[in-house]
Amino acid sequence: MKTYTLEEVTDEFIGKKGSKEREVFDAELKSDLIGYAIKQARLKRKLTQSQLGELVGVQKAQISKIENSISSARLETILKVFRALNAKVNFQVELLNKKMTIAP
Repeated sequence: MKTYTLEEVTDEFIGKKGSKEREVFDAELKSDLIGYAIKQARLKRKLTQSQLGELVGVQKAQISKIENSISSARLETILKVFRALNAKVNFQVELLNKKMTIAP
C-alpha cells in the first residue's frame, strides 16, 4: 500500500502552493488553528468566554467568533486575547521570491 504525505494529499485535492485555492485553504486553516489555540489556553486558565471578553474589552460573542473562526478578527484583538491569557505568541514572516518595483 502506497502512503502519501499531507503535502501530497493537499496538493492533489486542494491545489498546489501558490494557487488561489491553496491560499484560501491555508488562510482558513491558520484561522482555525488560532481559534483552537485561544480556546485551549482559555480553558487551561479556567476562564469563560465572558470572563476573557471582559479582560480583553470585547463581548463574549466576539470571543466565541474568534474561537470558532466565524469571523476574522483584527490582529490587534488577537494579540490582546493572547496577552489576557498570559500566553507567548510567535509569528513567522516569510518573504516570497517576488521581484518588487517602485514606480517613478
